[in-house]
Amino acid sequence: QAEVELKAAESQQVGQLQEMGHREHLLQSDLESFKTRVMQVCCPSAAGSTGRCVTEQQVIEKVRQISDENQKSHEREESLQKELNSRLAKEKEVSANIEVFKNSLQKLQ
Repeated sequence: QAEVELKAAESQQVGQLQEMGHREHLLQSDLESFKTRVMQVCCPSAAGSTGRCVTEQQVIEKVRQISDENQKSHEREESLQKELNSRLAKEKEVSANIEVFKNSLQKLQ
């Protein structure tokens, strides 16, 4: 009984390993396809037209630069949103104080 269970578990593990290998192959294929498309965009001469070709390293550096700029932009947006919220809160407080002042002034008159 134990031997049968062991063989079944082993068979299941082999199937899982085969599936993982298949998925890894698909991922590598997708990555290569993506890399090829990016390089075709960055290197028009590879697609048959004339133009300046860039290296894979230059593409990677440009993607990193764009990613860094995107992160900085996002951080700046968050900072500006916090500043805006703070100013709106102050404006609300000032408006409330003005309303209190108006009411007090009307009572005095």
